[in-house]
Amino acid sequence: MDAPEHGPARRAVLGEFTHRRLTALEPRIQEIVGEHIGAMLAGPRPVDLIHALALPVPSLVICELLGVPYEDHDFFQERSALIVKQNDEPEDAANAQRAMQELAGYLDGLLRAKEETPADDLLGRQILRQREANGAVDRAELVGLSFLLLVAGHETTANMIGLGVLELSQNTEAREAIRQDPDKTLSAVDEMLRYFTIAEPVLARTVTEDVELGGRLLKAGDGVLTLSHVANRDPKVFEDPDTFDVERGGRRHLAFGYGAHQCLGQNLARLELQVVVDTLLRRIPDIRPAVPVEDLRFKDDAIVYGLRELPVTW
Repeated sequence: MDAPEHGPARRAVLGEFTHRRLTALEPRIQEIVGEHIGAMLAGPRPVDLIHALALPVPSLVICELLGVPYEDHDFFQERSALIVKQNDEPEDAANAQRAMQELAGYLDGLLRAKEETPADDLLGRQILRQREANGAVDRAELVGLSFLLLVAGHETTANMIGLGVLELSQNTEAREAIRQDPDKTLSAVDEMLRYFTIAEPVLARTVTEDVELGGRLLKAGDGVLTLSHVANRDPKVFEDPDTFDVERGGRRHLAFGYGAHQCLGQNLARLELQVVVDTLLRRIPDIRPAVPVEDLRFKDDAIVYGLRELPVTW
């Protein structure tokens, strides 16, 4: 969305991600993480970290925040995977389109039910807000909002958990630095976000007038593709950018975008990652891959990068 429509639409939901709300949510996130790590410890080894921890934690959190029944998580996770898969083949595009329609239909039905009895959750509060402001509910707008938050709220964080744990399991210096000083966890989380930059929705733009950029003349009408993952490895901004450094600090990366459209849920994502890293390193300090790293399968065919599975042991 562009101005002027974008501002009111963003402000309407921005209050759901305030520091106060996230502080209130933190104990529940800790409980969810603790339960899933406890189940890992009680079960057989090796265990797939993606399906045992990385996927269920953000899925449960975003479901509870939105008011989406968690028992339906298989349905929306399967469709989310199809939606973020790169459409290199005609059948990929068709599958993604069908998945979007099915997920939108599911959310439309969920919102219809919530209109009858709005609950004290994000979607319920948006229904009440629209009724108070406009006298009616714009269900199409709420379907779009819930679609965005549901997919973005679990797909990205789940992949970052997998990649982050893999990095820390291999990087003894970084792992020990966090264990010795938990205050470094947030810095480590931002370094994960910068280093991996897993969400890469390439922005396509058209040059409207001749302009010089980086010593090159771009002419009106030229097409431009912007790649934020390249910016996050810019040596002019980050010293030794190809090194994972938990001491780096700062949030100057573009993993969450920038400006008016910067990710709404960035602080929720940081909180989830912080709780997972702190709890996992405290309870399973010697966690490690159960297979050679070169045998792991990565999502090279998706716009959200990550691991397909991560067998771990300790």
